[in-house]
Amino acid sequence: EALQSLLKSASKYASRVNAFMPAEQRLAEEELIGNDPYSQVIAQFLMEAELAGSSMYEALVNHVVEGNLEAAEVVAGDLASTYGNTPYAGQARLAMARLYMDRNRDQDAVNVLQELLDSAAGEELKGVARARLGRILLYQGNAQAVVDLLEGQASEAFAAIYNDLLGDAYDALGRHADAQEAYQAVLLDPLSQATVDQQMVQWKSLDVAPEATAQPEESQPPVDETRANESVEESPAAEEDTE
Repeated sequence: EALQSLLKSASKYASRVNAFMPAEQRLAEEELIGNDPYSQVIAQFLMEAELAGSSMYEALVNHVVEGNLEAAEVVAGDLASTYGNTPYAGQARLAMARLYMDRNRDQDAVNVLQELLDSAAGEELKGVARARLGRILLYQGNAQAVVDLLEGQASEAFAAIYNDLLGDAYDALGRHADAQEAYQAVLLDPLSQATVDQQMVQWKSLDVAPEATAQPEESQPPVDETRANESVEESPAAEEDTE
């Protein structure tokens, strides 16, 4: 009975909306979600869920700006459990990672970003999370974890950021040739100007282990110390003969 009542209300709601909706827009929406009452109910539910998730995310942002960690954690938890399949849950985790870093709780930031990567969030959000996680891992001195996180990640939009971080990680691990290759990839990336500080990358490229890229000196034949000493001893006698 409750379902029938809901369907009847949805049908009346759809009729009222359609009466004031331009024909082209009405046809487009019917093609997108269907014109039967069940589809209308589902569409209305999703719209309400979207609005509720948006409202909770706005509250979370306010808590983050105010630095209210306890309240932010509560809202972020509610978003993850109730609206975990919406983009707001992923954005909430990014906001919490920032707040944790502001509070010097870098491991909590690592954990929440890893949760985002393990979730069903979109690739764009995951790309941002991957970049921020890489920076935090470098801050923690965990260069190998950065390599494990970013090596082999194919993303045109984030390629310059990833290569910049990989260059720092490789250099810290003593893999100077790999670091140089990563920095050069950043400098040659046409999209890098919008995402990284190219001048800083250039400086790092010039500074990375100069001795590792220096040309080896030509080897000299070993000196025969015995013959050298004989030459020194014979030289005075030769001078006397000339006199």
